[in-house]
Amino acid sequence: MDRACADGPVSLPEPVLVFIGPEYFEAGGKEWTRYRYTVTNLADYSNELFAMSPDLPPCGDNPKAARTWVNVTNKKGKKLNEFCALKKNDDLNGLWFSLERNVIPPSYVFVELTDRKTDVKIKSNLADTTE
Repeated sequence: MDRACADGPVSLPEPVLVFIGPEYFEAGGKEWTRYRYTVTNLADYSNELFAMSPDLPPCGDNPKAARTWVNVTNKKGKKLNEFCALKKNDDLNGLWFSLERNVIPPSYVFVELTDRKTDVKIKSNLADTTE
């Protein structure tokens, strides 16, 4: 498999998404569940893909958003969380989305990586939301 980098191929390796487990917490007077994931082949992605890119459009108020953004999405295409400030490939070990504790999660989710410099997108496999 080719290692994706700034000077390399325009393709990205398919992310292999795995559910790590839930994390329970309270915020704003509510109980929440954070569904945590990792990309097991994160080493296949060059850290260059996550470099600050002030030459590309900002992410909200962040003018130095990462070159590559990662969306956590349900099977029907609804975005559950967006990561636009990952700094290195190892940060793919800490992907997540949260729902109020009484909300039933989608059965499956996937991540989509978007290299904004090359406009290349790649989706992962579908991963469970339960252990």
